[in-house]
Amino acid sequence: MTRQRWVYPAGSRSRDDSAVVIDESIDGWQYTGLTVLALDPGQSRTVELPGREAIVLPLSGGCTVTVTGTDGEHTAELAGRASVFTGPTDIVYAPADSRLTITADPGRPARIAVCTALAKAGSTAPFAYLPAAQVPVELRGAGRASREVRNFGTPQTLDATAIIACEVITPAGNFSSHPPHKHDVERPGSETELEEIYYFEVRAAAEAPSDADPVGYQRVYASDDRPIDVLAEVRSGDVVLVPYGWHGPAMALPGYDLYYLNVMAGPGPERAWLICDDPAHGWVRGLWADEPVDPRLPMGHPADQKQGNPQGDNR
Repeated sequence: MTRQRWVYPAGSRSRDDSAVVIDESIDGWQYTGLTVLALDPGQSRTVELPGREAIVLPLSGGCTVTVTGTDGEHTAELAGRASVFTGPTDIVYAPADSRLTITADPGRPARIAVCTALAKAGSTAPFAYLPAAQVPVELRGAGRASREVRNFGTPQTLDATAIIACEVITPAGNFSSHPPHKHDVERPGSETELEEIYYFEVRAAAEAPSDADPVGYQRVYASDDRPIDVLAEVRSGDVVLVPYGWHGPAMALPGYDLYYLNVMAGPGPERAWLICDDPAHGWVRGLWADEPVDPRLPMGHPADQKQGNPQGDNR
């Protein structure tokens, strides 16, 4: 029961021309949301944000975004990218209660992620555009725990009231979110309560046969007496929700690179991403303390964007 409730295979949360819709219509889900728009060349879509703030992020293709809100109208051209594996993208932040008009570039289709969060009452943040070249790219872990984190929507990068978001690339054969960690209680200075969306894409190695089935795995399990027990195969377009509990590892199998988009928010007063390791597994960090970062990283962008962080946190 707990697996089916929190795992959504590609197509199971589609609506109209949206490939994915994660929102408060899911029982027990309230702070974060994700809509993935599948747009034909030149096609437009309007998204209303009552009480919610948003980050607009091209997964593939590019678009024009017009944000109409209490502070007027703003328009940004998002160059986007060929795919999530070809490097960071430029993004737009839209304040709560805005209206978004998103129009795909005329020459190519687009898949656009609209990441949302319930905005904090009494707090505001302005419209913002972040170019791809200014997205902090961090290399975390080392050896088989190496991964690349694109921190486009973290508190250190983007002003917002509640939303926290990032992208993670895990090369084939590597592990992310290991040791497993949680952020499901408020402990000032140590941990924040954040529900979390994982949206996945997976690609096969260039030498893979045409009938290859790119797949990865995601684990979520209980941190207290609340029941949750997920070990899910994940493919492109799949979503795993983390309402609470330990989560990790995210596993990229040999032959298949793994991508996920994280969207987080919660009820606490502070917009902060504070986690703690599962004490049964935290010791494993020492295993790669002297290993080099995987030379396949970073993927799809200049090496001068590298920021090494062998210990880091657990994305």
